[in-house]
Amino acid sequence: MPRPRVVLLLLAATLALAPRGLASSGEVTLTVPGRSNQTPWVASLGSFVAVVWGAQAPEGKPDVFLAISRDGGQQFDAPMRVNTVEGDARLGGELPPRVALVPRAGGGDPAVVVAYGAKTSGTEIRVVRLEEDARTVGPSRALQAPGAAGDRGWHALALDSRGTAHVMWLDHRGLATGPAQSHEHQEQAAIDGVAMAMRSGLYYAADGAPTSARPERELVRGVCYCCKVAMATGGNGELYAAWRHVYPGNVRDIAFLTSRDNGRTFETPGRVSTDDWHLAGCPDDGPAMAVDGDGTIHVVWPTVVGTEVATEVATKVRTEAATGVRTEAAAGGRMEGALFYATSRDGRTFTPRIRIPTLGSPKPMHPQVHVDTAGRVMVAWDEVVDGTRQAAVRTLGADEAGQPRFGAAIRLGDSDTPSAYPMVVHTTNGSLAVWVSGKPGASVIRVRGL
Repeated sequence: MPRPRVVLLLLAATLALAPRGLASSGEVTLTVPGRSNQTPWVASLGSFVAVVWGAQAPEGKPDVFLAISRDGGQQFDAPMRVNTVEGDARLGGELPPRVALVPRAGGGDPAVVVAYGAKTSGTEIRVVRLEEDARTVGPSRALQAPGAAGDRGWHALALDSRGTAHVMWLDHRGLATGPAQSHEHQEQAAIDGVAMAMRSGLYYAADGAPTSARPERELVRGVCYCCKVAMATGGNGELYAAWRHVYPGNVRDIAFLTSRDNGRTFETPGRVSTDDWHLAGCPDDGPAMAVDGDGTIHVVWPTVVGTEVATEVATKVRTEAATGVRTEAAAGGRMEGALFYATSRDGRTFTPRIRIPTLGSPKPMHPQVHVDTAGRVMVAWDEVVDGTRQAAVRTLGADEAGQPRFGAAIRLGDSDTPSAYPMVVHTTNGSLAVWVSGKPGASVIRVRGL
């Protein structure tokens, strides 16, 4: 294994950001007043930081908002709504809007692109771009054919050097267009996860100039539906994607896919790690990915370790995935959630997985990963500690022998306030964490320098 040049920042939080300067605590709050603020995503380029999130009023429908900082996250402009139709956003913890940045050829503010889920008569993935002033929202475009059947979401967004938006998502149209099923058949399909998953696919489309735009197409079938997709671009036209796949026996491990020609063709999918997580249900918790300046791919993901789950305890396992409570396996062992990290140099094979120490709960969740310009890798996650979801930060380095070594965990927020769905980026002012803070219905987005 190559010597890791990484700093893993493991974070957990539930907060909202208001457009005001950094306080002495190093935190900024972003919020749309009177709304519950959730599902954040963040991108940075130099001192330019863009945070996008969902905000929903009581008894109202959600919208997608964007706030921009030009000083490394110390101050933010007032939030602007970016979804085309008011109230049409479709949001969730694994369904956040995505934002990505790329330098403009003429300089100035970078190009800002947002991808979000929308729900009107059906469900869509839409892409919207800000105009050159980064203050005006342009028109949005749906990536699916008009009237595409079924449900879709859990998308990922990556921009190449030309500003083309590459988007992948999970698509359930195979269930909507297939033959009708009896209730008994539907129950059996829920247990036979492989058969169910083969009716859901990983889809891809590109939105850009006429020569770079490509219509949607299905890449793979057999996805674990409800776990987010991760994407990243390389420096020579590579596109990388990771998602949770359903393998024979209801095994739900992380799969990987590479294109080396900007999405025109894709190689045969591979597997990041053989975890053998047998689960008759979707854990609603997908992978994250980043690529450093040397082209090394960094992937983090949640899984379960312990005694293999037998078919007769599938119902208990499904409950564990929903509640975070440990499920006892048939052989009397205990299942325990874990976060892992691995790298790849070629987009085909990965190093052996490394377990990331957490705060000690049985179910750490929602990992994210970011690599700064110095090659330091930051990973964020959340977990329930003493009944409250919390955030933590940890550093991964190497000892004198080149073996991975973790530093002490650093928690974000206070122990009485829930915090979740964190992310980390790097700016000219250093590393920046973004997360959700507060209870559902009264949450805000927080930004903090690390």
